[in-house]
Amino acid sequence: MVKQRGFDTTLIHGHLENRSTGAVVQPIVPAVAYSFESHEAAAETVAGKREGVYYGRYGNATLQSFEERVALLENGEAALGVSSGMAAISTVLLSLLQHGDHVIVTKDVYGGTYHFLKTLAPRFGITFSFVDCTDFDSIREAIQDNTKAVYIETPSNPLLTVLDVEGIAKITRQHQIPLVIDNTFMSPCLQKPLDLGADIVIHSATKYLNGHGDVVAGVIVADRERIRYMRQQVMGDLGQVLSAGDASLLLRGMKTLGLRMERHCANANAIAEFLESHPQVARVYYPGLPSHPQYETAQKQMNGMGGIVSFEVKGGLESATAFLDALKLSMISFSLGDPETLVQHPATMTHFSLPEDVRKESGITDGLIRLSAGLEDVEDIIGDLSQAFDQLDVQTTRERSEIA
Repeated sequence: MVKQRGFDTTLIHGHLENRSTGAVVQPIVPAVAYSFESHEAAAETVAGKREGVYYGRYGNATLQSFEERVALLENGEAALGVSSGMAAISTVLLSLLQHGDHVIVTKDVYGGTYHFLKTLAPRFGITFSFVDCTDFDSIREAIQDNTKAVYIETPSNPLLTVLDVEGIAKITRQHQIPLVIDNTFMSPCLQKPLDLGADIVIHSATKYLNGHGDVVAGVIVADRERIRYMRQQVMGDLGQVLSAGDASLLLRGMKTLGLRMERHCANANAIAEFLESHPQVARVYYPGLPSHPQYETAQKQMNGMGGIVSFEVKGGLESATAFLDALKLSMISFSLGDPETLVQHPATMTHFSLPEDVRKESGITDGLIRLSAGLEDVEDIIGDLSQAFDQLDVQTTRERSEIA
């Protein structure tokens, strides 16, 4: 019996037996067209009767290596690399849903997913319900005869709501509905949704999988037949293929995923504890804090609490934006999972497409800030946050004196 290799070894080596070229680093194969030894071989490849790539819009050898690595890490049968996280989300939803179908979506959902559902899904005749997926009864009540998928994020963006994947999976299996999970915030290093009962896993590979802020990519993991269908019938037709160069950068970035996630998690935990004790912070959202409402669920299904911390600054929009502008080390940015500490204001940035009433109902207040803990020395990150709060104090005092 072959001993199962550790996570970091798998990150670096993947399938050790796949070393036909002898190259230590995966070669970049940017070919668009492929030749065949015979007409029969070409025809059978196009028809799906023979394994292989016949045109670059459906993949390439470098991308295939990336897909195999991610599938291995997620304990899935196969994976599909695509051109962005939104390409992954749209590919999955369009592969599961057609005109007249309905999808249940967790109410805490990424702004891009919300925008897709509100603007594009109706054009395809697809309906959806936003549901509080922390409540199993709400999920059951939302299921309709035409419900064809349940789509969740856990932890959610940006409020870090943790959903009980095993509990939700029991419901979806009972109704024979596929469960789709966006696992971007955790990466396969910290959470494996397929092992918990999910059917399809999505990542914005732009974030932690790449980890260096220089690739836009997405990846989907599922059973082999689902991935084959998505590649041939959705991704290929929509032209969402990931380039060989980007796949190569992803393979390089993933080699350090385990090490990076350790530091991201350690820094985020220290930052969350600092913020929770700060008098200018109204509330902190981080699954690693005992004050988090789903703390016990997070401990059960996650192998680390992640690198994202969200917190609400007292004073609303004015204080939040002043705090962001006072930061010197941390950078204002829409992304996350990079070596640099990145901060953003969800209400006016990543979730601006949500109407104000929807944002407030979801808990995305004007004072909310999302922080992606970087790999810097944590003392420097906390020092930067502290000096920004000090400047906010000075500004508040000045404004009060002017009013008086």
